[in-house]
Amino acid sequence: MDITLIFFLGVIFALIGVIPPGLLNMTAAKISLKEGHVRGIIFSIGVCIVVFAQTYLAAIFARYLSKHPEAVSVLRGVALVIFILITIYFLFVAKSAPKQQIEPKMRSKHSRFFQGILMSAINMFPIPYQAYITITLASVGWMSFEQSNILSYVAGSGTGTFVTLYMYIFFFDKIKDKKFTSQRNMNFIIGGITGIISIITLINILKDFWQ
Repeated sequence: MDITLIFFLGVIFALIGVIPPGLLNMTAAKISLKEGHVRGIIFSIGVCIVVFAQTYLAAIFARYLSKHPEAVSVLRGVALVIFILITIYFLFVAKSAPKQQIEPKMRSKHSRFFQGILMSAINMFPIPYQAYITITLASVGWMSFEQSNILSYVAGSGTGTFVTLYMYIFFFDKIKDKKFTSQRNMNFIIGGITGIISIITLINILKDFWQ
């Protein structure tokens, strides 16, 4: 498989996962507005370093699962429950107007860099997401689990994440008053994405059951 194609697959699926307004991209945008683009970019670099590691771990986990088909069905069942719970939370439980939080003042570039690392490390969603994507790509023959392919996909995922954060940094001031950036609509977007993933996962489980 061409590693260039795998790289761009990593970019595309990272964009899909990060484009909806969320904690990381909105934080990068707010830092940029308050402290300048440079600090927003430094925050984003910290985020992407963790994304590299998370995507690599996800690919290694997916490689293990590909060699143990019996574990895949269990993982799909667990993933289905998790995605359904996340969907219910964001569509029906999450508050539309969260309480205003006081942000700690961070002025140095290093503090923003480590803030990006910390916030990205807390966000564990990319690991199951990327594990699911990589094992799906492998199942359709678009990717193999050779080391060069994994590293190419990881590089694409980190690049796609940075590109998305970069777009938020430089265009957020133009869209910050748009309706889709409200907390309520952000919840619906996130819930909608996890709902779609839940449906796809359920379809795969049913297909395996009836085979």
